[in-house]
Amino acid sequence: MTTDFSKTRDLFHIPEGMIYLDGNSLGPLPKAAKARVAAMLADEWGELLITGWNKAAWMAQANTLGDMIAPLIGAPAGSVTIGDTLTIKVYQALAAALELNPNRKVVLSDNGNFPADLYMARGLIDSLKQGHELRVVNPEDVAANIGPDVAVLMLTEVDYRTGRKHDMAALSKAAHDAGAVVMWDLAHSAGALPVDIAGCNAEFAVGCTYKYLNGGPGAPAFIYVRPDLANTVRPALSGWLGHAAPFDFDLDYRPAAGISRMRIGTPPVIQMAALETALAAWQGVDMHDLRAQSIALADLFIAEVERQCPDLTLASPRNGAERGSQVSFAYENGFATMQALIARGVIGDFRAPDKMRFGFAPLYNTADEVRRAAAILAEILQTRAWDKPEFKQRGAVT
Repeated sequence: MTTDFSKTRDLFHIPEGMIYLDGNSLGPLPKAAKARVAAMLADEWGELLITGWNKAAWMAQANTLGDMIAPLIGAPAGSVTIGDTLTIKVYQALAAALELNPNRKVVLSDNGNFPADLYMARGLIDSLKQGHELRVVNPEDVAANIGPDVAVLMLTEVDYRTGRKHDMAALSKAAHDAGAVVMWDLAHSAGALPVDIAGCNAEFAVGCTYKYLNGGPGAPAFIYVRPDLANTVRPALSGWLGHAAPFDFDLDYRPAAGISRMRIGTPPVIQMAALETALAAWQGVDMHDLRAQSIALADLFIAEVERQCPDLTLASPRNGAERGSQVSFAYENGFATMQALIARGVIGDFRAPDKMRFGFAPLYNTADEVRRAAAILAEILQTRAWDKPEFKQRGAVT
């Protein structure tokens, strides 16, 4: 292993005494982000004001940061841009994908997909009113349902509940062989495991930057378009910054060349300053080293929890190659147990109805933390420390 993860850990702020196992929901603060955002506020916004769009290259940031994300998902330079939210990028990608396959009406997905992706698909279908169907099957049944009526295969590579990982290469090939367009959501993949989006020839991919990429709450999403399609796909959301010449102020929309046509509105410049520092942390990180360490940490956690916590049931694939970088355990008192863990400084999260989720990010997580987290979990279960009223009160976010 060539990547020194002790050095990458030093790049992040982890509060003293905390074991942070929730990078699959929100990555920690890169230490450099504080100074970078402060400089952006003081020196760029403060001193340059509107001239910062040119002098500080704010207008170019979306594609510049897209090029920093590209190698993390196996994409070539110039094929990724950022901006807006993941939900909006799902809408953009799916709308463009359906137009590439106008004679077919089925969008095939699975019930392990993130619900918001399915919401967007249903909303788009309802708006189009062209007889499209969203067909949702069990994850293990996707391959068997790829048939001649499928227009678009729309999947999230890693199941947000269990960490179950689809075989991207095999399913992409099966879809293409059947004449379907392929769209992947990489929200739980980017920064968690090696991705080869170009190698699997997928037409579209989307993802967020606030999970394993550590861009911060509300960090903008990214979208990938296969380069041979980038000058021809139609961006359904015809945004001002996706125009070929935004400052000509034409009343008629003309899409920009390449991936820039998938830009929509004004980019979140302050948030992108933070994201810039987060992406810089990936310099020198070998994704295969990261994957090996991720599997090792998760395997260790599974072994320690199963040894000490017999009441919990593993809800993730046991084989590390079949999951992303998270592990879920099912327990009828999972919500209260997770709140008790959080009170003890072990941060994971909960997904209804009964799953406790733990994410493993080798950039900052260690084997010692994994062992201590499992021991604290065991103590909470053995003493029934979770069985207190304050641990059963649900907040807005679980």
